[in-house]
Amino acid sequence: EEEWPEVEKAEKLARGAALKWASGVFYRPEKLEGLGQYRNRERQRNSSIQSRLKSTVQSYLEGVSAGLEQLRSAAREVQNVSQDLGAARWALLDSMDRFQGLQQMRALMAEHVQLTSVVQVLPQLFSVHEVFSHTLQLLHEQNLLEAHAELMMMEHLRDNILSQLHLCGLSSAHATVLSYFSALQELNESLAKQLWDIVGSSLQLVRDDPVLFVTAVRIIEREEKIDDTLLLEATFLPPGRPKGWRQKFYHVLQDTITGAHFRTTPMDAEGSGLARHLAALQKDIVSNLLVVKDLMVQCVPAHYNILSICTTTYHQALTSHLQDILREDLDKQALFLLLEWALHVYPSPDMMGHPDLLPEVDVSALGPLMSPELVDQTERRYVVKVKASVLEWMQRTLEVEFKEWFREEEPETDHQGFFQSALPVIVMQMLNENIQVASLITDSLQQKVYNMALEELEVFLGRLREALVQCGKEHQKDRATPKYYVSYLLAMLNNNLALSSSVSSLHSDTARREVPASLQAALDRTQKKTCQLLLEELLLDLQPLCLQLPSRKWLSGPQLVSSMCEVIDKYAKDFSRVRKPVFMLLLTESELLVTSQYLRALMQKKMVCKSKEERGQLCDRLLQDATQLRELFCGLGLDRSQQSLEAVFALRELICLKDPALLSLEVLGFATKYPDVSDEHISTLLDLRGDVSKEVRHMVLEMMAQHPQVLPESYRPIFSTILVPAPELPFCLRKGKCA
Repeated sequence: EEEWPEVEKAEKLARGAALKWASGVFYRPEKLEGLGQYRNRERQRNSSIQSRLKSTVQSYLEGVSAGLEQLRSAAREVQNVSQDLGAARWALLDSMDRFQGLQQMRALMAEHVQLTSVVQVLPQLFSVHEVFSHTLQLLHEQNLLEAHAELMMMEHLRDNILSQLHLCGLSSAHATVLSYFSALQELNESLAKQLWDIVGSSLQLVRDDPVLFVTAVRIIEREEKIDDTLLLEATFLPPGRPKGWRQKFYHVLQDTITGAHFRTTPMDAEGSGLARHLAALQKDIVSNLLVVKDLMVQCVPAHYNILSICTTTYHQALTSHLQDILREDLDKQALFLLLEWALHVYPSPDMMGHPDLLPEVDVSALGPLMSPELVDQTERRYVVKVKASVLEWMQRTLEVEFKEWFREEEPETDHQGFFQSALPVIVMQMLNENIQVASLITDSLQQKVYNMALEELEVFLGRLREALVQCGKEHQKDRATPKYYVSYLLAMLNNNLALSSSVSSLHSDTARREVPASLQAALDRTQKKTCQLLLEELLLDLQPLCLQLPSRKWLSGPQLVSSMCEVIDKYAKDFSRVRKPVFMLLLTESELLVTSQYLRALMQKKMVCKSKEERGQLCDRLLQDATQLRELFCGLGLDRSQQSLEAVFALRELICLKDPALLSLEVLGFATKYPDVSDEHISTLLDLRGDVSKEVRHMVLEMMAQHPQVLPESYRPIFSTILVPAPELPFCLRKGKCA
């Protein structure tokens, strides 16, 4: 129990578990009847467990016995080996003096081996200079394979000697060996020169006689194998190794390709010179790549990838060559030619996508000939050149157009009888041609040229307005010059309409045809300026008539307004030579001009009604004039709702009002209908009546001050453009002589 306390603990746990199980099974009296069955079953199970335990312990004991026996056997063998090693050690110690003689024999043997090697190579060493002479003769006769074989033999001899010296630690003797084999370096250089000359003319050789080229490739491959072998051994690397002739082959081939096409004398970078140069490049590159694909590939090992090397070389050389050309100050034709050639001709079936080069040459794998940044920069340079050309042409067109305005004949008309000139056709054709040409390159270039065209058109419209103003000044100096001033102004209105309708068709993409707000504003300003010049001309003819009213003569008959109607009708006939949208605009503005001039004349304080009869006569005159003018404009096609002559009728009601006390209400209604009327206007109208007292005037003006009006957004001003003469101040000094 003292040695195995776990046994007692295990027994207690087992008894406790058994009691717990028994109390759970026999907690009822009737369960006690099966006590004997439970006892027999447990007895059998314990017997089975004990038998298994005995079997397991027996097998473990047998294994332990076998292991102990093996350990005893191993111990005996180790003891025997130890005894044998001790005997061998004593035997070696006894024979140590005899080994000293063997060391001397080993040294003599090494010396003998070295002398044997020297004796073997002596014939070759004595014949070195003779071999050098023969090799040189073979090189002169272009027997390259034989010359290279002898050269390799001499190199092998030299390298073996140098290697032996290196292993023996006699590096100081290297200089003597290298001096003896000094001609070997010259032969190497002579052979290499011939090889690179052959590689440099390889494209021609593979066409005529590929034997020399194949020989050169075989020699290069021999040297590459020697390089690889020496690099793998890595014990001693002879002088001049590795030669790297395969890499040199690639460099020479690339330099040959670059020098043949891209390092020639500078060509004419403009005009037909550049076109001829690019055409020659296209022809030569395609023909050379076909030679490489069909002939040279068969003359070199597959791992050379010679077609891929040549294709990449041409691609890189062309990229650099185009960049060199683009550094020059090129005109727009040259820039366009370069963009077209790089973006369309180069990858096309006429060049790198040639059917005979497919599928070995994949132009998509080469990348772009011009980087996106360079393309964008070149496109911008092209746009600048085109802009200068467009500016020059537009200036010339405007100068021609300006001269035509002073001709002694009317402008030409279209099939509908509307005045026009060739200006919009010339301008739009010029812009459209440049945009269409740009669309042949890229969409981005087309968009750049399109934006430039709209900007230049906007600038051109500004210059056109300046020309119109200049022409107007010349006409003011002498109204007979230009003779057909109004007709050419009407032609310019039609031209402006033509330009406005044509702008949206400049871009082929309907989604991008929106006219910029700035350009539309420029078109509107041009139309407005032209209409203004026409209305000024109309005003010059109306002013002499307007100066005669109001007057007693005017009250006496309709002759004055009839003359005004004749002038208006004459201009309306001229206005009919312009297309309808602008014709209606001119008619509307003319009617507003006539109304404002008529009202301005009434407010110049030239007349005051002296009696009720004269005031009635004034009302009748106003009614007849306004009616006559309204019927005239209605007959010309201007609806009553679009006319401003209603202001004359409303003003007449103010003057015809019989009771001045009601003027305040009438004026308030008038101000509500025409919110731009001012106190000065109303005061002048009250003066025109001639029967308004100061109290009534004060009441009317005070009511207007109490009810200020706000101009609606759609309201067309009438009175705000009419200036009322300032009242005369009373002279406050006495009349007399100055002291």
